[in-house]
Amino acid sequence: MPRIRRVPLVLIPLLLLPLTGCGSDTGGEDGAGAAPAADGFPYTVTNCGTKTTFDAPPERVVTMNQHVTEVMLALGLQDRLVGTAYLDDDVLPEYRSAYDRIEVLAKEYPSKEVLLGANPDFVYGGYDSAFDKSRGQDRAELRRNGINTRLNIENCTGDGVGVDQLATEITQVARTFGVPERGRKLIARERRRIAAVEAGLKNASPRSVFVYDSGDSSAFTAGGKGIGNEIVELAGGRNVFADLDATFGDVSWEQVIKRRPEVVVIYDYGGTTVAAKKKRLLNDPALADVPAIRNKRFAVLPLSSAVLGVRVADAVQDLAGQLHPGTP
Repeated sequence: MPRIRRVPLVLIPLLLLPLTGCGSDTGGEDGAGAAPAADGFPYTVTNCGTKTTFDAPPERVVTMNQHVTEVMLALGLQDRLVGTAYLDDDVLPEYRSAYDRIEVLAKEYPSKEVLLGANPDFVYGGYDSAFDKSRGQDRAELRRNGINTRLNIENCTGDGVGVDQLATEITQVARTFGVPERGRKLIARERRRIAAVEAGLKNASPRSVFVYDSGDSSAFTAGGKGIGNEIVELAGGRNVFADLDATFGDVSWEQVIKRRPEVVVIYDYGGTTVAAKKKRLLNDPALADVPAIRNKRFAVLPLSSAVLGVRVADAVQDLAGQLHPGTP
């Protein structure tokens, strides 16, 4: 996972200037010979500071980062995907067949040449790192190449990110692609499942939680600004670093010891296994008296479930079962 410290983790539609002319900075062109607009278009949206007007839905899309790929697949938009990149873990089983038909441009982020070679009219990025200026792939540069973009709003929402921001992300993406009803159904499903978990936890006492993403000399953890914090709370937990004014950030081990979490939630992704992360925590004598370490209380979430995407309800349900075993 691209660490948010370097490239803060990661929507409001920044959809790309289609090579076929379906989007522009200033809106559609008027003229006697212009084709009739598609239903619901032109559509103008401002996403993470970039304003785009779409005269028609994008047709050739590249997604970069797993959670935004799964947003597209959950909306039934696999036919628009001409390329994808950067998985953190396994794609959800219900999307696997559709995903396997999409060209994988790179294991992580593709080069500018490879990206442009896919001839996209829209690039949808999950993290700021998807639009890295050092690779010549910042949003302004892609715009100059006739490509519209969108960045997942977890990367640019000033306040905390929760279920309402998930609804915004899904709504805007669905609207950009002319399938608003699919978006409404997907949002309703997420809200319904989360409400069921909350009802089951009505009488449960919150567990204090430390999220361990990575780190050795310091701990890279979930702060109070990202959807990860909301997932912990909805699942019957209390993030001990909810006061960290960031989606992710580094904290000292001394701070972890002082806050005495009851449970460690480990994010599972990349080359360091869950077993290796547990071993690092359990073998640190300084952490021996932390209740979660002393009692070996661990929970695990895939990283792709802990960012703003269509796994939020899954993550809430999964984590609630780990924090409160036996709770309906």
